[in-house]
Amino acid sequence: MRRKSGVPVSPLPQRHGVDPVRLRLPVTGSWPTAREYLLERYAAAVGAERVEAMLDGGEFTAQDGPITADRPYRPGEYLWFHRELPAETPVPFAVDVLYQDDRLVIADKPHFLATTPRGRHVAQTALARLRRDLGLPRLSPAHRLDRLTAGLVMFVADPRHRGAYQGLFEHRLVRKEYEAVARFDPALPLPRTVRSRIVKERGELASREVPGEPNAESRIELLGHRGGLARYRLHPHTGRTHQLRLHMSACGLPILGDPLYPEVLAEPAPDDFRRPLQLLARTLEFTDPVTGVRQLFHSRRELAAWTAPQEWDAP
Repeated sequence: MRRKSGVPVSPLPQRHGVDPVRLRLPVTGSWPTAREYLLERYAAAVGAERVEAMLDGGEFTAQDGPITADRPYRPGEYLWFHRELPAETPVPFAVDVLYQDDRLVIADKPHFLATTPRGRHVAQTALARLRRDLGLPRLSPAHRLDRLTAGLVMFVADPRHRGAYQGLFEHRLVRKEYEAVARFDPALPLPRTVRSRIVKERGELASREVPGEPNAESRIELLGHRGGLARYRLHPHTGRTHQLRLHMSACGLPILGDPLYPEVLAEPAPDDFRRPLQLLARTLEFTDPVTGVRQLFHSRRELAAWTAPQEWDAP
């Protein structure tokens, strides 16, 4: 069976809500067997013994079944296997489902939980959890939210409509509203719109502003202040990585709990869930591209530094 793209459907099921790895053998190459290619590609990363063990155990699979060590090299053939999942500290907060129909799932994600598998966060992600808990193995994200940011995330339940819902974000047809807690600066005029050019280099943790034509725009509004802290409403008009965090920091208002802005701090231990970043994706509003119905969703979460500051700041 093949998708419309021509890529075959995986013969392997998901594990723990995580898709198998798919690889395509190079169209050009001189490897006599698939084994020789797999050793060349993966031995340095996981060790030749591990590759051999996976072959012996039938863990590399083609469309016609597990491959053997002596299988001839077939240019362009697709293979699948399950990667060894990293050891992950469970994130002890639930993903709340605010809305679900045949096409969409709107989830209210907690702090510290990645949206999708990446790096060392694989099974402990909102996507993997929802696939398991809702029994929706083909669930996919329409967009992404930073691991440290809490709030609303849209997932697509019906793959036929994935492009339509992802297109809402690509074409900026979703009104997104965030809330943040940071220090109060009475001398800073608000509301204000911040525009700058943001870049993020591969391998670097933090984004940065550079001279040039602006590619990021955020509006910052004051919702209230007390005790030296303030609650802000943020409207991102673009979607650059860490845009709101960087723009708030550039205004002299770094968001509480931010380990990257204004400076990169030592990363907390994996089981340290204290002082979460005080940034919340509060609102998603859009016209459903399939039904034409206007949809509005609000996160039910609160920012602890504002609602329970002593608890949030406890050692």
